[in-house]
Amino acid sequence: MVETQELEALIQLLAVPGIGPARVRALVGHFRSGSAVLQATQHELCQVPGIDQTLAQNLLESRNAAFARRQLALMAHRQCTIVTFWDDEYPARLKHLSDAPVLLHLQGSLRSVARNAVAIVGTRSPTAYGKLVTEKIVAGLVARGVTIVSGLARGIDTIAHRTVLQNGGRTVAVLGSGLDVVYPAENRDLLEGIAGSGAAISEFPFGTKPDAVNFPRRNRIISGLSLGVVVIEAGRESGALITANFALEQGREVFALPGNIFSAKSAGPHQLIREGARLVESADEIVEELQGQLDLFTDAADEQALPPDLQESDAAVFNLLSHEPLHIDILTRKLALPSAQVMAILLDLELRGLIKQLPGKFFVRA
Repeated sequence: MVETQELEALIQLLAVPGIGPARVRALVGHFRSGSAVLQATQHELCQVPGIDQTLAQNLLESRNAAFARRQLALMAHRQCTIVTFWDDEYPARLKHLSDAPVLLHLQGSLRSVARNAVAIVGTRSPTAYGKLVTEKIVAGLVARGVTIVSGLARGIDTIAHRTVLQNGGRTVAVLGSGLDVVYPAENRDLLEGIAGSGAAISEFPFGTKPDAVNFPRRNRIISGLSLGVVVIEAGRESGALITANFALEQGREVFALPGNIFSAKSAGPHQLIREGARLVESADEIVEELQGQLDLFTDAADEQALPPDLQESDAAVFNLLSHEPLHIDILTRKLALPSAQVMAILLDLELRGLIKQLPGKFFVRA
C-alpha cells in the first residue's frame, strides 16, 4: 500500500480543477510520485504532455494539504481504506480504462471483486416482472460463483444487491457519492451488509454529494469491473444504457432481458437487443456466453517454467508477469529500474515470444 504522505499528495492532485485521473497518472508517471509532482516548478510541470500553463498554475495554487489530511482522518474514523492505481489490490480489469480512477475509497475487501464479476443494472422503478427476473438471474449467477456488481440505486440495483446477500454471495456496490454519503439513504443498512461480505467503493472523496454528474463516472467503473453488463428493464433515457455503452467501449459483453412490449421499461433492453446485445433469459446463458473469458481469469497459479537462458534482469521482469495484465508503471515501480530499461526488456521478451503487449502498455505472459 502507498504510504500516507503519498496518499496525501494524490488526494491533493485529484482536487485540483482540470486535473482528472488520466492527467494525475501522467504526472506521477513523469515525476515517479505524487509527492514529487507537488515539488515541481511550473516549467517542469509543463514538460508533461497535456499540462499547459493554466493547468500548471492550477497545480501550484490549488494545493490543499488540510483537505487531504481531513480525508485521511475520515477514512480512518470510518474504517475505510484507499487503494491506488499502483497497488496490487487494484482491480486488474479496471486498469485498462483510459480514465481509470487513481484512487478507490474502499469499505470491505477488493478480494471480493472476483475475476468473474458481472454487472446487473436497470430502472429505479421496476415492474413486478422486473423484480422477479432480477431475483431469478442474480440467484442463478450467485449459485455459479459469480460476483454481482451494481450501483446501490433504488430499483433493480437494490434488488440485485439484496438477492446476493440473501443467497450468501459476493456483491460490489459502486457509489456516485462519497462512502459517507449513502444514496438513497434507505440503503444504509444494505450498504453495511454489502461491505461485510463484499465491497463498497467510490472514486469520490468523503463528503461528495450524489450529484447527477457523478453517476456516469460511477457507471464506467461498474462496467469496468465486470466481464459483462446485464440490463434488466430500462427506459430509453435510463442510466443503465449509459453503463451498457461504457461496456461496449471497454470491450465488455452486453446482455439484455426481453420484456413486455407494452411496457416503457422494456424499451431500453429491446433497443440494446436490436443493436446487437445478447438476448438472455437465464443465468446459464450468461455464464455460457462468458465461459471463454472466465477460463482466462482463473485463480490458479501460473505454472509456466522460467526459460533457462534469461539474464537476471529479464528473469525479474518475466517473474512479475502472469496471464493477468500488468501495467508498465507498476512493473517499473516493483523493479526499481529506469522505465527505458524496463521497456527494452519487455520488447526483448516480446520478440522472443515469451510475453504479449496489450493496449495501454499492459503486458501478459504469452
